[in-house]
Amino acid sequence: MRRALELYRSSPRLAALLCGALAATGFEPMHLAPVALLGLAGLIDLVWRTASWRRAALLGWLFGLGHFTVGNTWIATAFTYQAAMPAWLGWIAVVLLSVYLAVYPMLAALAAWRLGRANAAALVLAFAGSWIVAEWLRSWVFTGFAWNPLAALALGPFERPGLAAVLPLTGTYALSGIVMLLAGSLWIALLRGKADWRGAALLILPVALLLSPWSQPAPAAPHGDGLAYTLVQPNIPQAELNDPAFFPKSFARLAALSAPREAGRPRLLLWPESGVPDYLRDGYPDRYYLDNYGADPGVARMRLGKVAGPGTVLMTGTVDLEIREGMAAGARNSVTALDSGGGIAASYAKAHLVPYGEYLPMRKLLTPLGLSRLVPGDIDFWPGPGPRTLELGAWGRPGVQICYEIIFSGQVADRANRPQFLFNPSNDGWFGAWGPPQHLAQARLRAIEEGLPVLRATTTGISAVIEPSGAVRQFVPHNRAGRLDGVVPAAYAPTPFSRLGNSLALLWAAVFLVLCAVASRRARG
Repeated sequence: MRRALELYRSSPRLAALLCGALAATGFEPMHLAPVALLGLAGLIDLVWRTASWRRAALLGWLFGLGHFTVGNTWIATAFTYQAAMPAWLGWIAVVLLSVYLAVYPMLAALAAWRLGRANAAALVLAFAGSWIVAEWLRSWVFTGFAWNPLAALALGPFERPGLAAVLPLTGTYALSGIVMLLAGSLWIALLRGKADWRGAALLILPVALLLSPWSQPAPAAPHGDGLAYTLVQPNIPQAELNDPAFFPKSFARLAALSAPREAGRPRLLLWPESGVPDYLRDGYPDRYYLDNYGADPGVARMRLGKVAGPGTVLMTGTVDLEIREGMAAGARNSVTALDSGGGIAASYAKAHLVPYGEYLPMRKLLTPLGLSRLVPGDIDFWPGPGPRTLELGAWGRPGVQICYEIIFSGQVADRANRPQFLFNPSNDGWFGAWGPPQHLAQARLRAIEEGLPVLRATTTGISAVIEPSGAVRQFVPHNRAGRLDGVVPAAYAPTPFSRLGNSLALLWAAVFLVLCAVASRRARG
């Protein structure tokens, strides 16, 4: 232990890199939150010991490089499904992405060093406030990549929300700041070379008292006699998903898992993203229908309605085309709701698209250089208008967030027309063993802060029904086929976060920074 401490203090750059990696072990599937807190405490200690703003910024950047490289290793798996690029390139992509994402911990460390040099309490409060702002910036700058906020460390096991139960009063990014506050309290108590439990307790006590009524699990949402659902996870391997040779087999699997079990009762049938290869809308040139499984969109819709059965509305991932002058100029990653007669009841187009996954930024410049999208194709997906609530009559009022849209705090529900629940269809088959549980964890964060149940249907898992308390009521494990049946959980009353959005999180940042200014009046110590 002594040798490790000597190495830590003699090689701060290496220590920052390792602390970032340790902090990433708090995310799924490892979920080693105590280890992650030690890593965060190590970053605070390193910044405390440096005398230069340049070194503080470098240490924050190195921390972020280690943190995001370990946390985003699942991205490399996606390259194993892309014949146009070698698999080893995926690991380079992970590091290059981390080089950029590390800018945000760098900014937080720099701001904390600038604002909190007076004493330890001021530094911790500065870290808490600046981390909130940094994560908020990461969620929207250059379209945003909000994956793995520190708030995910606060989630409890499937049946309990843990400390994340405070999300209705904080939002995700403010809870990340509170996680930094906890790490800083640990640093004050243990890592400064002297035990100072009193100082640590005084630092977190006001926040603990304010949030204590919210720190207990919320009561379970009533099951009642509400809207029935059947949620399907077909476990279609990614290698088969877009191969026309497997379309009949895949459809048969979906159909077998979707059979109604109770006649005459309205039911939602929920299929994942990439659930249907057919183009379901009329009006495209014939050649586009002939390329897919089923030449007539009306026939394709009727076939789906027959699978759903009477009294059922099917919500499934589809692709819609944008036709210009007889050619497909773009596409929409959509969810289409179909009634049992094959009629289109409603639809939603994904608004938050994945750069280089669903569209190529600066295509005219990058295509001649040999760069292309991760997903094959010659046309880009176009974004939809943003969160909206679908009106399905007896089948409820769902909001839809396709795939990684669910990770963006404050951007998942129509505030002017609050939905009854969120439907999150996804294809996580690209992302190995680490991506799916991390994705599920972030869907749980959205459920808690919005006070809305979330129903996730994925191709290979993890599909789940999440209570508005954040508890997972049902799930189908990764890489298994299965179905979930039940009644859609009731939503809670609108939460403070659902009304205020991320302005609430930024208010918490302001509170911590004001407290930092107050603490700075004390002498350094």
